[in-house]
Amino acid sequence: MIGEAVSHYRVLRKLGGGGMGVVYEAEDTRLGRKVALKFLPEEHLSERLARERFEREARAASALSHPHICTVFDVGEHEGRPFIAMELLEGATLARRIDGTAIGTDELLHWAIQITDALDVTHTGGIVHRDIKPGNVFITGRGDAKILDFGIARLGASIQPLDRDAETATVPPLLTRPGATPGTLAYMSPEQTLGKAIDARTDLFSLGVVMYEMATGRPPKR
Repeated sequence: MIGEAVSHYRVLRKLGGGGMGVVYEAEDTRLGRKVALKFLPEEHLSERLARERFEREARAASALSHPHICTVFDVGEHEGRPFIAMELLEGATLARRIDGTAIGTDELLHWAIQITDALDVTHTGGIVHRDIKPGNVFITGRGDAKILDFGIARLGASIQPLDRDAETATVPPLLTRPGATPGTLAYMSPEQTLGKAIDARTDLFSLGVVMYEMATGRPPKR
């Protein structure tokens, strides 16, 4: 794929990949800027839930405008493979930055405040991320945090993040396989772990776990 034209993007190099996406650096030939192109892996092309999750990531992130949320520019399809064009980030994930070592207090508070502010915008927009963890937070070369991967987010919920007496949100069906609980177990709230109805507070619980890991270098024992 290196050197190929994908819509109006020219693929430059592969940046990496995981179970739900393969990412390339590319040049937007219309605007003359570098972007990241995330493709759904070929092995998941025939899976309806994988496609829906991929599309949901684009819809959720593109609905939000915040300096600490990775920006989505465009979506498209190339030779049957859906892709997302997004902000190209230089740096490393928070998971790599921690890597078993505690983060200093100043950096911890700096990033925690940025993530919290981004989640406030996310929740106000009726979106619950549901997978806040160090691997889904990117630390840029300038030292700023950005939330990534809205692939299992819940959209369109009526949410009151800080109202403890509020009823849990009414949300669309889960985009997961039957019997599966969406999220990453070590960072999930008890309600999310048990598959119960959740609201924005589940993201705040996950953020608390992330902050504990930043402070100690490891997630809490549960």
